[in-house]
Amino acid sequence: MARSYAQAPITTVSAANGIEYAYREVGEGGVPLVLLIHFRGNLDNWDPALVDALAQRRRVIAFDNTGVGGSSGRTPSTITQMAMDAIAFTDALDLVQIDVLGFSLGSFVAQEIALIRPALVRRVVLASSAPQGAPGMHGWAHWVIDAVGEPEIDPARVLDVFYTQSPESRSAGEKAMGRMFTRTELDAPTTWQTRHAQYDAVSAWGVPNFSLLERVTAIQAPVFVANGDNDPMILPRYSHLLAGLIPQARLKIYPDSAHGFLFQHHAEFADDVEAFLTDPR
Repeated sequence: MARSYAQAPITTVSAANGIEYAYREVGEGGVPLVLLIHFRGNLDNWDPALVDALAQRRRVIAFDNTGVGGSSGRTPSTITQMAMDAIAFTDALDLVQIDVLGFSLGSFVAQEIALIRPALVRRVVLASSAPQGAPGMHGWAHWVIDAVGEPEIDPARVLDVFYTQSPESRSAGEKAMGRMFTRTELDAPTTWQTRHAQYDAVSAWGVPNFSLLERVTAIQAPVFVANGDNDPMILPRYSHLLAGLIPQARLKIYPDSAHGFLFQHHAEFADDVEAFLTDPR
């Protein structure tokens, strides 16, 4: 087992759905924590500092879902199918019970996993999240999707979405990016097909529908909802809405941070996640 996420090799596993999934894992013991990444992200978009902190007392697994990065197949255009594919991955690893940490798009998938197969999921962490059908979530602001949705990704524009304009937040973002992309073995980049399919899924998730808001009330697992106080991609008000709808949810908003709050505040966030996952209540 690799001692750090930066050293963890990319491994593959064949699932019953015919997909070859690429993944990295680090740490040992406890209920495995499965990580679900953001829009257009792959294995390299997890901050090693955060993953290593999360893996101090448990096995942590990051993977590329169907058609993403080094995984085979075509990326589906619905959150439900992404969740089914993620479940196929956990089945391929013979995981009987997991904790899930979903970030942004990954947090939508995490909600669906908890609804589709509740017996699989013990606890759920939803970072920069929103419930399906929330008013105002139909797509992102034009400047946001322009920053993260173009064929060529500009790191400076990504920083504008993931971090605030304060010197402290900006510096934290630059350091996080440096940690992400200094390894020798990089994952395959995500494709243009993945970009379109994932944004179709995000847009469909955000079509206003008040009746769909009730779906998350069926999540029985304890849930930790977290966000940055200046997230322009998924506004903090959606985190408050989500935490209010889920029966066993707790909420924390991190200061002077945006979409990448969990990387900017990686030590504090990891401590909060550990406290949540080990809370006997």
